[in-house]
Amino acid sequence: GPEDFDALGALMFDAVRLGDSPYSEAQRAAWVPEPRDGPEWSARLAGQYIVIAVDADDNRLGFMSLAEGGYIDFAYILPAARGAGLFRRLFVAIAEEAARQGVSRLWVHASLMAEPAFAACGFTVTRREQVTIGTETLDRCQMELEL
Repeated sequence: GPEDFDALGALMFDAVRLGDSPYSEAQRAAWVPEPRDGPEWSARLAGQYIVIAVDADDNRLGFMSLAEGGYIDFAYILPAARGAGLFRRLFVAIAEEAARQGVSRLWVHASLMAEPAFAACGFTVTRREQVTIGTETLDRCQMELEL
């Protein structure tokens, strides 16, 4: 529900803004100036298949989402939870859902931070690009995986 969506907005904010990053503080602030919430955010997530990783105490550690056309819209893991295989577990669940939906190709716009994790899951870079948000320009790439 919406309360879950607000929590995921906060998780995304923490994943981008806290911990080590290949992006500068100014780039991170432009990308996610504040935690996402509200009807527009809820509507975007409501149309997607979302997998959430939680710990033993039910704290959300990360999430990944599958939108239409095999597009992975969100893939975020909190800094403290990285390196424990969560990304791959989330991805496996997303890939299983994609197969159920009859999707033959997954694709994503990967940040510099997410690129190695997607590559480890078998994705290849199809295009490198830059996205400008306000006064900041961030490098990212388009990646895909045939299922």
